[in-house]
Amino acid sequence: MITLITGGARSGKSRFAESKYSDKEDVVYIATSRVLDKEMQARVDHHREMRPSHWRTYEGNYNLSQALGAEKHYLLDCVTVLTSNIMFDITKDEEYIDQDLQRQVEDKVMEELGSLINSINSRGYELILVTNEVGLSIVPENHISRVFRDIQGRINQRIAALSHEVYLVCCGIPVKIK
Repeated sequence: MITLITGGARSGKSRFAESKYSDKEDVVYIATSRVLDKEMQARVDHHREMRPSHWRTYEGNYNLSQALGAEKHYLLDCVTVLTSNIMFDITKDEEYIDQDLQRQVEDKVMEELGSLINSINSRGYELILVTNEVGLSIVPENHISRVFRDIQGRINQRIAALSHEVYLVCCGIPVKIK
């Protein structure tokens, strides 16, 4: 079972995702953040405090299938950070990201997520993916931000198509859309 949960920043996505596993003991939290400054450390600490301490944590952006173990419930938070990290790894020295490079980023993200999803499905496990809906706001003023928004939008569409259930969270209220 693959579930995608999307919504805006501070919409309650993570809280809703975690609540879906609140009665489970065998949960692996796949954390995609890289701590590069105090603000990100504070965000990571906040998320860590919100989830049960007995959940196992796997940190990474690549080889996500390595997170799989005997546990049957997996929560990846979040696809948006995963995408931005992989995009930075591939394009960090570029000032202009053409369509070919955008496709490389998108394909690499989908390769990582696809491998995880296939492994989850083949074992009969459950996976919740948390992502941000980045296309509901103003058009970003710079090229890199517009490219990121476009890549993330396409990735969200692709993982929604692979998901059994999709929820949109707005103002802390989840709405099932698939």
